[in-house]
Amino acid sequence: MISAASFDASASVRNAGRANAVRVWLWIVVGLVLAMIMVGGATRLTQSGLAITEWQPIVGSIPPLSDAAWIDTFDKYKRIPQYAALNRGMSLAQFKVIFWWEWAHRLLGRVTGLAMLLPLLWFLARGRLTRRLAVATAGITALIGLQGGLGWFMVQSGLTGRTDVSQYRLAAHLTLAMIILAGLVAAALSAADHPRGAHLRTVSAGQKRVARGLVVLVLVQAFLGALVAGLKAGLAYNTWPLMAGQVIPAGLGAMSPWYLNPFENALAVQFDHRMMAYLLAAVALVHGWRVARVADDPRVRNSAWLLGLAVLGQTGLGVHTLLAQVPLSLGLMHQAGAALVLMVAVWHAHAIGREDR
Repeated sequence: MISAASFDASASVRNAGRANAVRVWLWIVVGLVLAMIMVGGATRLTQSGLAITEWQPIVGSIPPLSDAAWIDTFDKYKRIPQYAALNRGMSLAQFKVIFWWEWAHRLLGRVTGLAMLLPLLWFLARGRLTRRLAVATAGITALIGLQGGLGWFMVQSGLTGRTDVSQYRLAAHLTLAMIILAGLVAAALSAADHPRGAHLRTVSAGQKRVARGLVVLVLVQAFLGALVAGLKAGLAYNTWPLMAGQVIPAGLGAMSPWYLNPFENALAVQFDHRMMAYLLAAVALVHGWRVARVADDPRVRNSAWLLGLAVLGQTGLGVHTLLAQVPLSLGLMHQAGAALVLMVAVWHAHAIGREDR
């Protein structure tokens, strides 16, 4: 005869296994989104983003399979301004290099969408998700779908009238990718939650607000970094700590109307990115020191210190990337670093705010 205790233990094991399956799924999608961000960065740095001039969500997953198909795809690329202004005379072999970067980026997007949607439907059908987690993951899935459309909207801006994509659309595309990443990490951490302890009360409400604010600051910094990338502002003013020989360079408000400067003036865009880096590093380090003095939960202390160190390391990497004039390897490392800093910030905000849920 099976005792009640044995039945409860068996049910607990089954529930733990189901929760583990949900967590594994979410962390796999986190990995896919990180790969998307990296491949997207490589696509931008190699100027490959306009190699595919059509958006075919289904058929477009199949690359050209014959010489005639390759020639046709290349001919379409030859009709856009980027080819005429920057790549005239490019060989088919050279075109294939930029094509494969863009194709890989789009394929990863499709794979990520399916990896999010199909398990979500399966878990929902079997009641494996809490209501809160079901709403969160459904929202993330919708954002991933929106990201595909936003990506094509971005590409469209570079097909006529200019040789690259709009920095506004690029910034929106990267920022949405980072929001999706933050949402996935938060969902994965929530799926692993266990009962909270009263010892977390040692952390003040203000410190919790600062932790959440740091997540927002990292997202703002990612947006500013995307503007720098879109305007190729990192290829100029390659000195530090001075910029154009000054602490506050002249020309920050050179454009008219004035409100265009933070978005279209390369000098102002890079200056804003620098200032935000300093602010983010200062807030993260001071916050880490203050939290470490009072928190008795090691996850709160460790995540606070790790966030401060991650922001400091990312700032140093940004300076090194600037001084080296943004080579591919450092540019990719800097973009990956931004994603990792965001993940640590979300982890810390989740750890320090667990008692609120």
